[in-house]
Amino acid sequence: MMADPGVSDAGGGPVRHIPVLLDEVLAALQAGPRMLVVDGTFGAGSYTRAILDAGADVVAIDRDPNAIADGRALEAASAGRLRLVHGPFSRLDEHAGQPVDAVVLDIGVSSMQIDEAERGFSFRHDGPLDMRMAQRGVTAADVVNTYKPGDLARVFGFLGEERHAGRIARMIEKRRASKPFATTLDLAQAIETLVGRNPKDRIHPATRVFQALRIHVNDELGELSRALMAAERALRPGGRLAVVTFHSLEDRIVKRFLADRSSQGGGSRHLPQAQLIPATFEKPAQVVAASDVEAERNPRARSAKLRSAVRTDAAPRREDVSLFGLPDLPDIRQPDER
Repeated sequence: MMADPGVSDAGGGPVRHIPVLLDEVLAALQAGPRMLVVDGTFGAGSYTRAILDAGADVVAIDRDPNAIADGRALEAASAGRLRLVHGPFSRLDEHAGQPVDAVVLDIGVSSMQIDEAERGFSFRHDGPLDMRMAQRGVTAADVVNTYKPGDLARVFGFLGEERHAGRIARMIEKRRASKPFATTLDLAQAIETLVGRNPKDRIHPATRVFQALRIHVNDELGELSRALMAAERALRPGGRLAVVTFHSLEDRIVKRFLADRSSQGGGSRHLPQAQLIPATFEKPAQVVAASDVEAERNPRARSAKLRSAVRTDAAPRREDVSLFGLPDLPDIRQPDER
């Protein structure tokens, strides 16, 4: 991702991340003085800094310890208006500790993580096959070297929409028996050798597998699903939720959640009105995409979508991630995260 050397990130150094749909997110949040906003995906602090500039206080969450460490300078300079929390955003209501006026989520891997070869998120540079945002728990190498071929195929197929998922899983099983996979380039090259590469292809043949592994290792779809329900619990009546996604898998989850929560559930035309469950969000705002100008300036913005809605005064509904139809895959979470 491009960077502007004339701007500083949350830690005071050169910025390595351009916030996507920043003006549109701020408009959706309507942050201002005497408001409390949760930034569930702190990253380089771009949204948080803008929200602080608007006059609001911020509870900013990130499970990447590097992001929290880099943000301490901004926290120290905020005169108590910013509180950084190292933890999963799926527990944002617990981290906030009180009703909040707005919640913003920017879903996906950050450019800083991709740029650090030692994190193993990308095969642009060789590095350990890791991919853990929280830097703890099961690595991508653990998944590749220990999962049954059927589980690998489901991970690649469901989370990466990889049409060669079965072939790649069988190749991995055969190769790892003699030499386990340890680095990003090793896996990427093995996939390219198996699948081949048409010079006209826009993406490397390993791209979807790497996407699937990253999403699975970090339980990104489960985290997002639980975070949306945590936001429902955390937001006060009239509070605002804004979510930016970059992939159809995540966008479908947000769209389904807002559609479900903005309608009366639990009833049918055969049941009396009193048995319906009140909507917890008003009708969502129209989905927002990046302008041509922003997409040209920041290629990451090309696939971005912003969905937002306003909280009603109805009680939050019971947490149930079955709403999202998530694939049946091995549970990657650590015991203290379940």
